[in-house]
Amino acid sequence: MEVTLIGMGPGGAAFLTGAAVDALERADGLVGSRRLLEECTLSPNIPRLPATKTAEILEILEGQGWSAPCMLYSGDTGFHSGARGLVPRLEERGMAVRVLPGISSLQYLAARLGRPWQEWALASAHGLSCDPVGEVLAARGRPVFFLTAGRGGPGELCRRLTQAGLGHLTVTLGEALSYPRERIRTGPAYELADREVDPLSVLLVEGFQPPANSPRSQGLDDGVFLRGDVPMTKQEVRAAALAKLGVRDGETYWDVGAGTGSVSVELALLSPRGRVYAVECKGEACALIRANRERFSAYNLTLAEGRAPQALTELPAPDGVFIGGSGGELFHILQAAVEKNPAVRVCVTAIAVETLGAAAAALTQLGMEPQITHLTAARSKSTGGLHLMLGQNPVWIITGQKEALV
Repeated sequence: MEVTLIGMGPGGAAFLTGAAVDALERADGLVGSRRLLEECTLSPNIPRLPATKTAEILEILEGQGWSAPCMLYSGDTGFHSGARGLVPRLEERGMAVRVLPGISSLQYLAARLGRPWQEWALASAHGLSCDPVGEVLAARGRPVFFLTAGRGGPGELCRRLTQAGLGHLTVTLGEALSYPRERIRTGPAYELADREVDPLSVLLVEGFQPPANSPRSQGLDDGVFLRGDVPMTKQEVRAAALAKLGVRDGETYWDVGAGTGSVSVELALLSPRGRVYAVECKGEACALIRANRERFSAYNLTLAEGRAPQALTELPAPDGVFIGGSGGELFHILQAAVEKNPAVRVCVTAIAVETLGAAAAALTQLGMEPQITHLTAARSKSTGGLHLMLGQNPVWIITGQKEALV
């Protein structure tokens, strides 16, 4: 038996490849989704069995006695296709496998727009968890193409973009591509938010302009932040603390006692597909956090206005927590983080010996081995043709994490 996996293209029969047509005309059995089986008009008299799950497909192929069956997939077999998982399972059973690519909806939409697509970032919300805000930020100004379906439809994606402050971005919606009812329209994301569209749709999002001061690494210059009279974690300490925290893209972070939001902003920029929550209770500081969020286009940053630990109750479980100010509630803040995620990574900064002692004691009580770094920095100042070094406040950086559970 030789099983042929066929990419059926965007849908219209005219966009089947010649190799796919030849394979379908020689096939003695077809397997695929009900929609694809109904739309495939070639070899109308052979058996057609609906199945999309790997176990069901394997059961059919092993039980029918076919010699040249075809498995049908929408779009291209190499672009977010179930063919990826099926090929090794067929080979494990000693079946010969042939894969025939198809024209993807990505290629079709780009051609209809008369544009190249090699610079586009690609994402799928088709049966997958997808954060459109994170994908747009991670693309750093490149257009982002989304496969969509169900809960991850264009209306839902545009609603989430709009909620994050990106409703002004330009979106191109491609509905029922290659079918007689095909429709392609362009407009701002907010106009499409929560709109009902054809279930066979794709979305192109573009127009995001990354800030000119995007970081090359952690530790942005203090002068690029709006500050007012609110305390801010300085550049040297911020860079070291973020390195100690081990920032990874796609994770969730809390910045407790966020002040100006300098750490929050850097977390958001370093983890564009992640979510960052700046926890702050003072009004002036909250205003600065909002302003710095806009200044750096850190749209994956959310202000959680309130006093910790009460303000932490509704936040999602963090992968990492930075604490720059605790208001005397350090233990309870750390406890709240550990209760939500026992494997959380924490980083506390302290300028007072009492805070250092409290942090070390709290981490120990919560089952973590505190790691302590003492950081002293000096900055130059030009005076009378000379450069004098002015010492900054020495800072302790205290980190901890429980060992991974077996």
